[in-house]
Amino acid sequence: MKILALEHERPNVSAERFQQYAKDEARAVWELTQSGLIRESYFRADRNEAVLVLECASLNEAQETISKLPFVQNQLIDFELVPLKAYPGFERLFS
Repeated sequence: MKILALEHERPNVSAERFQQYAKDEARAVWELTQSGLIRESYFRADRNEAVLVLECASLNEAQETISKLPFVQNQLIDFELVPLKAYPGFERLFS
């Protein structure tokens, strides 16, 4: 199951707090990417927030995966998880 994870920064978190965990965060994202749980990682063009595409068996697995990130563990950010499904509109071309 593909899951879109949209980062939301928690209010009143200083840049210094992010910097404290930035290297650990990058390492954790790299490891989850190497394991295949994170398939794609981006930053939004309109603000400094991450957008991840995960490949997990369930929303629960996605939540467990996201909870391993240092920024999440240290309550700097949260993620909104959006389950995705294949676009069904192509069926109209063949019916």
